[in-house]
Formats: sequence, structure tokens, C-alpha cells
Amino acid sequence: MKKRLVLLMALSLTFAFPAAVMAEDTTAAEETADDTEAADSTAEDADVKSEGVMTHDEYLAAAVDDEVTIETYVQAKQSWWEDKATFYTQDKDGAYFIYNMPCSEEDYEKLVPGTKIKVTGYKAEWSGEIEVADVSSFEIEDGEYIAEPLDVTDLLGKDELIDHQNELVSFKGMTVEAAGQDADGNDVTFTITMDPVLREMTFTSTFPLTAKPILSQ
Repeated sequence: MKKRLVLLMALSLTFAFPAAVMAEDTTAAEETADDTEAADSTAEDADVKSEGVMTHDEYLAAAVDDEVTIETYVQAKQSWWEDKATFYTQDKDGAYFIYNMPCSEEDYEKLVPGTKIKVTGYKAEWSGEIEVADVSSFEIEDGEYIAEPLDVTDLLGKDELIDHQNELVSFKGMTVEAAGQDADGNDVTFTITMDPVLREMTFTSTFPLTAKPILSQ
């Protein structure tokens, strides 16, 4: 009798284990599906524009000096000075360079990479640089997006490269060379040459090696 009881218990456990494993696998699959769905939802949310806000294509089609309203995501900060800030921003469709946007130092600290902002200003161009300037208003909105670097190695030396200006990009298989040396013989990132008569500056730049620029008089 005891042997039969032990055998029945063993068989019961044998059949129970696969069911438990199947239950765990099903739960894991459901969780993975939920995570994927949530990620897709976040990506879709990042692409939705509010009423009256331009898409990236509409922004590109706008004429210089047209008023523009965009929603975009901070990717990097260039500078802040006297309550004006300059940012590299981007959504999934392209980049927006925002120049000298009125911004308090307190707000500047809040605008970390990924932060969504709504900006109204005027489309401008300076030496081929397309930008949003003369900003009249901006506000921080709910949402977050960090762009993945786009590999543009194959576009080097081609006119199409300008189509990705101000985007987060990557270059592969390249050799970094110094633009020059400082007084101590250290490689430097770029050199600046000043024409004392014309008061013009010439920049020679490479990819960063050090953070030390040198000024040639």
C-alpha cells in the first residue's frame, strides 16, 4: 500500500512540473509582449504632434523667415549665456537646431537630453546652417526621446550628408589626426587664426583629441 502511495505521489509530481514550467514560460512571454508593446507605444507617442505643430517635413518646406512651431527633444546643449541657450534637438524624423532661445539658467538645467519641448520662433539660415531663431516662446512637455546615432560613413564626401545636419550621427573606420599642437607639444582639437585687419577668425577642426584649443595671432 505504501509503495503504491509513493508511486502515485511521484507520478503526480512528474505531471505537475511540466505544467509549472509551461505556466512560467507563458508568463514570461506575456511580460515580453507587454514590454514590446510599451516600447512601441512610447515610440509612437514620440511621433505625435500637437495641434498647430509642424512635422519635420513641413518645417523643412517652410521658407526662411517663416514663423515655425515645433515639438522636439533635446539631444545636446551647445551653450547658455545671459539667459539665452542653444540646443541640438531631434525627433524621429530629423533634427532642429535651436539658436539663442530665451531661457533662464534654472530652465536650462532642466533641459537634459531626452526632454521634450515645444518651441515657436522663425526659421533662419546662417552660412548654410538651418535653425530656429528669434524664439518667442518655449515650454517643457511630457515625453522623452533619445535618438540613436545614424551611421553616415558612406555619405562622406557626398552632397547628401548635409541632409543630416545637426542630427546625432556616427562615422566608422576613420583615423583621428590632430589639427595642431599647443605650446607644450600636445595635440589639440582645433586651431583658431585671427586676421587683425579684417577681424575675421578661421577655424581648423578635427575630431576631439584634447580639450585645448590654441589661438594663432
